[in-house]
Amino acid sequence: MISIIITSFKEPKTGKAIESFLNQKIREKHEIIVSAPDIETQNIVKRYKQVKLFKDPGKGKSYALNLLLKKVKGDIIILSDGDVYVSENSVNEILKNFENPNMGCVTGRPVPIENKKTKYGYWANFLFDSAHGLRKKLNDKKSFLECSGYLWAFRKGVIKNFPLDVAEDTIVPYFFWERGYKIGYAEKALVFVKNVDNWKDWVSQKVRTSRAHETLGKYVDVRKTPRTKNISNEAKGFISLFSYPKNIKEFFWTLGLFIARLYMWGIVFYEVYFKKKYHNDNWERVESAR
Repeated sequence: MISIIITSFKEPKTGKAIESFLNQKIREKHEIIVSAPDIETQNIVKRYKQVKLFKDPGKGKSYALNLLLKKVKGDIIILSDGDVYVSENSVNEILKNFENPNMGCVTGRPVPIENKKTKYGYWANFLFDSAHGLRKKLNDKKSFLECSGYLWAFRKGVIKNFPLDVAEDTIVPYFFWERGYKIGYAEKALVFVKNVDNWKDWVSQKVRTSRAHETLGKYVDVRKTPRTKNISNEAKGFISLFSYPKNIKEFFWTLGLFIARLYMWGIVFYEVYFKKKYHNDNWERVESAR
């Protein structure tokens, strides 16, 4: 039995996310559940009779997932979001990895819907392609890799609940890895993502997601299982991917992205280590990513 959970908050495109799962020929018995705290999204979900609605109490994504972990029927739990949609055979591609009984977590491959004709579209493609290259390399070496919160899955019964001060897609793979499980990459399980298109939203989103990694040390030994998302690894990635730009405009956009990421990491460092501002589990919309 498979449980597919879509978490959504004030997302008018939730229907597209639901349909991208409903339209698949999933080989295993499954249930689809949408967790939403707001009436607007709940009303969208009610249009789909095959889909179960969980009325999220509105205290944050991880809080809602902790409640759902006690209710879902599946042995494998697949998580996705209401503001993305997945490829036609994505679920079966993920399930292939779980044929290995030692597989604990599996991540899909995020793909931006934007092309490279604008700066923010280029930045999105650069970062997503970089992440794909890193995950593929680590997966081929059977090394630890982090999951993408846009589409990922894990075995039920190993992790009892999610901490509320670190992103669930960040911490859960570490929990599995430390228990001797493998982390897999289903690169054919695509999830299509709309990205931000302005500086304010870009900084806000990147600071929030990067800050979610800074409390990992409370729960896992990052000396034994080093973080894959940090400023050091990003610097290495930029050096190896400097062949990515195809023209002079893209070259300067790459330089701009490098500076923007340094600026972002500076904010994260200041907020976490000086202001003691850590990740909080709450719902936060980034409008231009909708």
